Amino acid sequence: MIVLALDTALTACSVCLFDTQRDKVIASESAMLGKGHAEALLPMLERVIAKLEGGWSAIGRIGVVVGPGSYTGLRVGIAVARAAALASERPAVGVTTLAALAAPLVGGTEDVPIAAAIDARHGNLFFQLFSAEGRALGVPVALTLAQAAERLGERPVHLVGSASPALYSTLSQAGGAPKSSLPDAAPDIVSVAKLAAVADPRISPPDPVYVKPAEARPLAEQGMASR
Repeated sequence: MIVLALDTALTACSVCLFDTQRDKVIASESAMLGKGHAEALLPMLERVIAKLEGGWSAIGRIGVVVGPGSYTGLRVGIAVARAAALASERPAVGVTTLAALAAPLVGGTEDVPIAAAIDARHGNLFFQLFSAEGRALGVPVALTLAQAAERLGERPVHLVGSASPALYSTLSQAGGAPKSSLPDAAPDIVSVAKLAAVADPRISPPDPVYVKPAEARPLAEQGMASR
């Protein structure tokens, strides 16, 4: 099966075509943008699809990173994935950002869990813990650095994601035992494609995953807080 994978959740804008039968990347393109995903994604997609013999008709599945991440970025990638799935009559599946970040560390020689952590600014992060085999040990959550360190405790752990250096420092100061820290700013798009290939469309829809607590408060609540 040939999987088309898209990612606009964080700083990267990435597209990949992956052949699962040959375990081979057919074509891939990625750019670290920060913003401007909407302008960059469609031309990038056209260039990658042009390298596939048979074009859209050869694609068996579409995968897209569904968050957590940038609100605007997520909407861009998900909208394109849904439109492409509708036009090509192929299933679309969602892959979480945290699972995609953890994926390259899955199956290592050590039986050590993997904590994926994305910087959400102001000492906050998006967090999820995975077993060494890649099984989710909880759902994606929004935590402070201190809360994440407390949740991990003193267990050995591999850290990955943009918040991993800060979490490594916090863990070390609290007596934790982080084994490694990979400050990846965005998921590896090939890992996204591989996760999309094995995802169950019935339980992995291309719907956005938002876990950050709302910063806005009702006006009445704001008034009470200011007294």
